[in-house]
Amino acid sequence: MQSGSFLDRVKIYITAGKGGDGCLSFRREKFIEFGGPNGGCGGKGGDVILKAEPNLTTLLELAYNPHIEAQNGEKGGTYNKTGRAGEDRYILVPCGTIVKRDGQIIADLTHPGQEFLVARGGMGGRGNQSFKTRNNTAPHIAENGQPGEEVTLILELKVLADLGLVGFPNAGKSTFLSRISAARPRIADYPFTTLNPNLGITLHKGISFATADIPGIIEGASEGKGLGYQFLKHIERTRVLLHLVDPDGFDGMSAEKSVKVIEKELKTFDKKLFEKPRIIVVNKMDLPAAQKAYETIKKKFKKQKVLLMSAATGEGINKVLDEVVKILATTPVEMPVVEEKTAVTHKIEPIFTISRDEEDIIHISGKKIVEFIAMTNFSQPEAVARLRGIFKKIGLEKALLKYGVENGDTLIVGGREFEWNGDFDEEAPTTPEHAGYKRRTTKAERLAKRKARRQAKKDSLDETEEE
Repeated sequence: MQSGSFLDRVKIYITAGKGGDGCLSFRREKFIEFGGPNGGCGGKGGDVILKAEPNLTTLLELAYNPHIEAQNGEKGGTYNKTGRAGEDRYILVPCGTIVKRDGQIIADLTHPGQEFLVARGGMGGRGNQSFKTRNNTAPHIAENGQPGEEVTLILELKVLADLGLVGFPNAGKSTFLSRISAARPRIADYPFTTLNPNLGITLHKGISFATADIPGIIEGASEGKGLGYQFLKHIERTRVLLHLVDPDGFDGMSAEKSVKVIEKELKTFDKKLFEKPRIIVVNKMDLPAAQKAYETIKKKFKKQKVLLMSAATGEGINKVLDEVVKILATTPVEMPVVEEKTAVTHKIEPIFTISRDEEDIIHISGKKIVEFIAMTNFSQPEAVARLRGIFKKIGLEKALLKYGVENGDTLIVGGREFEWNGDFDEEAPTTPEHAGYKRRTTKAERLAKRKARRQAKKDSLDETEEE
């Protein structure tokens, strides 16, 4: 819901910082014959963290800046110097913000200063000092930094308040809020003047509490009529409800009927709303119909506290606030709980998957595979040989042969295009030009190869039928 400067739902795209690249260097000093490798590791990339800020009331700022990136780590240096870590990026959100990922709630930020890590920065790549072994005392290899996590999130704001003002449009909720706080909501003599929640801080007899003016609810709001869902969800975080009633009713219905409709909408939308402490207040007591409406409602709703006041003149307001403070003193603050059904589930995914597209190109995907590619410096022969060894150890080579890969087939792995030229044998030449990866074949060559493969299968079937 967006209106003016208020926004309660936004989609953001987050990228954590990339780790710094490792350094490839050797110690070269006079009189030191075997200096050895001294390339340092890269710095860690910055994390992205959500932080609840009590002074914010809208997600509007994020709507204008939905793409958020953290700082990358710096490269490692000589003399085993580790690169500087990237600074973490803090995203300030209003208290009451719910964080969703893939449709599931992963966090609920309700307390000022509460933080939640949404994307981790990549680890820094290792320098050649880290690859030194007894068998390889002078490694010519250094890793690239690990890419930072990328996530897409939905942020939803549910207003946090001690007292929530509900009722039909034009019941006087905004006028009442302006009377009991410094808030200055828009007030006019027509329905639906308020289109977004307004917040104010009320101080009464030394007790302060937050009051939220919820836009007018209409019949059928619990079923989504009008902007029902958007309005009703903001009541879920209030501790006490103050139901304001117009003595003249609304849209042809009596004051008594209007109370019944609002009660029904609350119960239908969420039973927890119906169970919240509620005070029914007949507003506009300066009108002729007010006293009769008050007596009728008080008689019909004996279990509810029913009061009479005038938000316009101020008469009866102190009595209403006395009752509010009394109920708030005995109503505990609800602690939001992420329900079990909305808990994040982590699926165990295969290390890699292989598929072939319409152009006969083989695609190899998988989070780890993409990470291996991103952290490999293809200008370093030893790094390419190491990558080939990793692919062999995780079974990628066997899987490709089983899948039916042939010499000359084009492979796309982690955004890079290679051409299969045998296997990933570590004893193969280690120069980039002969590391098993060559130029990408043309589209005409791929189509010809696919046509030949289909023809071979067709000939094989024909021979089987003849036998």
